[in-house]
Amino acid sequence: MIDNELTQYYEQNFSMMATEGWKFFIEDMEKIKTSINNIYEVKDEQTLKFRQGQLDIIDLVLGRKAMCEEVYEDITNETNI
Repeated sequence: MIDNELTQYYEQNFSMMATEGWKFFIEDMEKIKTSINNIYEVKDEQTLKFRQGQLDIIDLVLGRKAMCEEVYEDITNETNI
């Protein structure tokens, strides 16, 4: 059985991700990703590294829902064995 605290953690995350606000936030993140993904505007290595960091963080945010769903499914499957 899954720990109550862990269950609440995932339920709260799923609840947040089901809101219109989350949808708008993700849409904004996708627009930002598109705007900073243009390497033609990069003038030096420092700017390139900075943009890579930005894109890594944005990808973490954009993949958060899928990651939570996958981990939650794995945890619930493990406890049902």
